[in-house]
Parts: sequence; C-alpha cells; structure tokens
Amino acid sequence: MPGMKTLRRFTAVAIVAALALTGCGGGGAAPDAGGAGDIPDNQAFVEYRPAGDRYAIKVPEGWARSESGDTVTFTDKLNTITVALGARPTAPDAAAGTKDLADLSATTAGFTAGKVSTVDRKAGPALLVTYRADAPADPVTGKVVNDDVERYQFWQATSLLTVTLAGPHGADNVDPWRTVTDSVRWLP
Repeated sequence: MPGMKTLRRFTAVAIVAALALTGCGGGGAAPDAGGAGDIPDNQAFVEYRPAGDRYAIKVPEGWARSESGDTVTFTDKLNTITVALGARPTAPDAAAGTKDLADLSATTAGFTAGKVSTVDRKAGPALLVTYRADAPADPVTGKVVNDDVERYQFWQATSLLTVTLAGPHGADNVDPWRTVTDSVRWLP
C-alpha cells in the first residue's frame, strides 16, 4: 500500500524531529548555555532571615529551602548553599581552617584539599576554606558529581556564621557566590 509507506516515513521523520528538538529526550528543556552547574547571569536574589533575625543573607530566588535547627540549606539542580549559625568564643583563624581541612580529609568522599585564606566581605573579614568533595549521589541516576566547595566563616562577638557554597567542579559561579557572600549582614 503506497499510503502506508508514506505514513511510516512521515512518522519516522516526526520522531527524529521531535528528538532533535528535545535534545534527544531531554524533556524539551533548552540546553544550558553555560557548563554544568553554572548559575545563570540573570539569576535574581532574595533576602533570607531566619527566625530570631540574627543575620540576613541573599540567596538565589526560587531555590528549594530546608531547615534543621540553626542550619538552612538552599538547593537547585547541582548547586547548594548551606548557612549554619553557631557559637565560637574567638574568631576563626588560619590554624582553625587548616585543622578543618585535615578533619574533612578523613570524613569526606572525593576530598581534595584547597587553601585557607582570609577575605574581606561587606560583613567584615571571613575565613575562607576551599576544597573539593563528592556531592550526594543523584537519587534517580545514582551519579556522583565532584564539587568545588567554598566555606566562609563570619564571626561577631561569640556568633559564628558558616556559609558553604558547593557546585560542580569547574562551574563558573564566581559572581553569584560573591553576591551571596557580600550580602551577609549581622542584625542588631
């Protein structure tokens, strides 16, 4: 039947076109213009204040939030921001950061030590500890991504605010992470 051959050809062409438009089954989403884990340049940020109003920080709008005690985590796809409020009698220094790296090396999968430094942010100086670590496995695929991690420790009086930023190794998140860490404010 000539009509049936035409129908099969049309169906095959339609399937190929549909796969091409969806990125070979990618669900119809547009391909990411940047690398895996890159936060878009046009990302909007909103201020977050925990109960008790002890600090404020800007985080990417629309990210999922989970809270446990004095720790809050924001996630979206491959990136995570964790903010934890604790107590410490003195400001953390390079020796404390070096000890943190040693402790992490014994307990963190995929760990590669980075460096310890002090950086200036609008909330004041912060201890910065960098390293690489494996993110938790994707619950659907089981795939594990090795993350670049930046951990900032801000101190005021006896309060220690730890802001941990994690995203896939090599992702270009310099500007968004700077927006987050520059937005930290201690509240009266």
